[in-house]
Amino acid sequence: MKAYTKANLEQIVMMQLENLNAMNDLLAIMKLQNELLHNANKKLKDEIAEFKESCFTKPTTYKRSNK
Repeated sequence: MKAYTKANLEQIVMMQLENLNAMNDLLAIMKLQNELLHNANKKLKDEIAEFKESCFTKPTTYKRSNK
């Protein structure tokens, strides 16, 4: 088993802290991306519902021929 000096252990802990901070940054980015995707999906869903409503609620007029 390797014996670690205080300096070695401090270096390891600092590297772990840097990695944790980097993962925290990535998690924050992923949360933001998730929120943006959620908002885009909601907007798209609303636009589709509005489009469907406008397509099916407009009265269509038929021109009748007198033949």
